[in-house]
Amino acid sequence: MRHFFSTRVRVVMIVSLLVAALLAVASGVTGKNIPGTMVQTVLKPLRSGANSLVDRAESIYDYLFRYEALKAENAALKEELAAMQEDARDVDSLMREIERLRKLAQLKQIHEDYALVDGYIIARSNQNWVNTLTINRGTDVGIEVGMCAITETGEVVGLVTEVGSNYAVIRTVLDPSLEVSATIANTGYSGMVSGGYSSGYTGLLRMDYLPSASVIKNNDPVVTSGSTVYPRNLLLGYVVDAGFEDNGLAKYALLQPAAQIDQLEQIFIITDYKAE
Repeated sequence: MRHFFSTRVRVVMIVSLLVAALLAVASGVTGKNIPGTMVQTVLKPLRSGANSLVDRAESIYDYLFRYEALKAENAALKEELAAMQEDARDVDSLMREIERLRKLAQLKQIHEDYALVDGYIIARSNQNWVNTLTINRGTDVGIEVGMCAITETGEVVGLVTEVGSNYAVIRTVLDPSLEVSATIANTGYSGMVSGGYSSGYTGLLRMDYLPSASVIKNNDPVVTSGSTVYPRNLLLGYVVDAGFEDNGLAKYALLQPAAQIDQLEQIFIITDYKAE
């Protein structure tokens, strides 16, 4: 065994010397560094792999860095967009208010005797039989129970039924418990208007106690008859249908409310006026 290993060692040494000699001769003949070239050849794939790993690492780093930058930029853009949307909403709200005030100015030119207090709607209640709005003004600005609420164009909204120092509750014309003395403007026929829910006409008004011989047409305007509560000729709604009472002795009319109750933002309370 010792002899075998000694023989193998000698063979390896001899082969190594021969290879070295051949490499030396080849280098002398070609003028090139053959061992160096071999080493370079062996190392080239390793260097290429290392360079690829470095490039990949740099690419991943750049991606992660860019991702964070894009994420921050996206968050900033979202904040900017939200601010712009809020500004747009503010502008829209301001434009609507300007338009309401313009129409209110026209109403005041027609009714110089009206003393008005504005209020923004802060709550709504629509529970079938009860339909109310709550505004952010109250006794501090002279609002009292029993005062009439209208839109900027003189359409009837309802009546103040509850008031505090900084709020007021308005029972709207859609509430069946609120009755308003009214007249069909084109013909002069009179009756009482209330919310139509109890009669099965949700969202409409019902005008009762009209003469059986009265001629009623669709789109006829219906206005307030005038009282100590409601000034004369405030618009309540427009006729959309008519029929006879169950006893056949009188007629009724169904009205589309003039005021779009569900869409109101701001209303006006008549705190004083000159009764006719």
